[in-house]
Amino acid sequence: MSRSTLVTGLALSIGALAFIPQAGLAQDSAAAVLKRASAAMGDAKTIRYAGEGTGYSFGQAYKPGMPWPKITVHNQTRTINYATGSMRDEITLSRAEPQGGGGYPLSGQQRNDQYVSGDFAWNQVTVAPVPGPRFVADRTHQLWTTPHGVIGSAIRNNATVQWRTKDGKSIAAVSFTDPGKFTATAFLNDEYLVERVESRLPDAVLGEVSAVTVYSDYRDFGGVKFPMRIQQSQGDFPTLELAVKEVQPNAPADIQVPDAVRGAIERVTVQKVADGVWYVAGGSHHSVAIEMKDHVVLVEAPLGDYRVAPVIDEVKKLAPGKPIRYVINSHNHFDHSGGLRAAAAEGATIITHASAKPYFERALATPAKILPDRLTKSGKKGAVRGVGDKTTLSDGARTLELHKIGNSVHTDTFLMVYLPRERLLIEADAYTPLAPNAKPPATPNANNVNLIENIERLKLSVDQILPLHGRVVPLAELYTTASRTPPK
Repeated sequence: MSRSTLVTGLALSIGALAFIPQAGLAQDSAAAVLKRASAAMGDAKTIRYAGEGTGYSFGQAYKPGMPWPKITVHNQTRTINYATGSMRDEITLSRAEPQGGGGYPLSGQQRNDQYVSGDFAWNQVTVAPVPGPRFVADRTHQLWTTPHGVIGSAIRNNATVQWRTKDGKSIAAVSFTDPGKFTATAFLNDEYLVERVESRLPDAVLGEVSAVTVYSDYRDFGGVKFPMRIQQSQGDFPTLELAVKEVQPNAPADIQVPDAVRGAIERVTVQKVADGVWYVAGGSHHSVAIEMKDHVVLVEAPLGDYRVAPVIDEVKKLAPGKPIRYVINSHNHFDHSGGLRAAAAEGATIITHASAKPYFERALATPAKILPDRLTKSGKKGAVRGVGDKTTLSDGARTLELHKIGNSVHTDTFLMVYLPRERLLIEADAYTPLAPNAKPPATPNANNVNLIENIERLKLSVDQILPLHGRVVPLAELYTTASRTPPK
């Protein structure tokens, strides 16, 4: 939920659906069909439902092209206000398998509260809300592809209808586009209930991604029909299998956008770490700019256009006249690769681990038509260079070493960047510093221990770590956090 979020659904075949006119039914217009569907579904201006089951961390696969990592959804309570276009998800979850990302602890449960309202998305972990612009597209899609949401969205967006048959029964296929947000076809069964939604939405990494949501086992709650089973997939892999336990139509759903979210701007700060090396921070995900003789190397393009565009603007000020020739991608997880399309639009070559190269080539070749991004608008084709377990970049004056972080449970495409002359190490997710003066965890984080093992295996002489989350720290702080003694 990235934190990856619980997102749309498990692709299930409903068999061959032929376009065959049905006597009587085919004479109905889309407006008439949707009016009947609205009546059959019942009047739900708001809805709250809760369930449990299995989720999957979209965009956080251990290897590119693998299924999303499985998680256990101990409880998901979703509250929707259709009048205001607002939604709150209260989710308690834990990992169901060790490999892959997602920002969840390797053991124990975690509570996530996730919101969207209009053009704003945010998370609430503690008291202060955390703006999440990268979640707007997915959560908006989630809201308006719920059974009642998709009917309302189809009515607003002048849907069309075609008639199909399944198992000898009529199926209405209602199609529409919510401009700049998503496209969808909702399949209504012979009772005018929504049983399947096939949709496509913008994605920062993939350009666009297809989703499927299947609803079944409808029950009546005071005149409002709602499914007791929800199955979803996105990007060809499952993302949710939810058994609904409680449904409350027209529940209280006053979801307000916090002022801190409404007024948030994307901050970019710069800290000079060495001559020609800058730590570009200011948000949740950081980058590092490294000046070479006639170009710049940018380590990491995270999150999406909204983050990477101001980062690129700032980097251009640091080294005027020098283009960003290479952007090094630390690993395949979507929060760390969401800005690669913006980097490719600048003409930069993306450097990633060789096993991720085909995946990113396909992603960069996919146009973003629903919500055109910087790459699609530029008309450029992204260039991707795959590297092995060790690669060196040098201009004769400065040398960068790229090393794979081996044996990690986080990802199999993990790269860290080492500057031997400056004795600096750049890494993401393998280690995020604790707050200053915080006590080390009783049980060391396995990713921290793994990073130490790789540093020692490669015999890297490191003075400072530049984490792509957190803050610049001396190497000794990593050892203290992992309850290890630095080698002499």
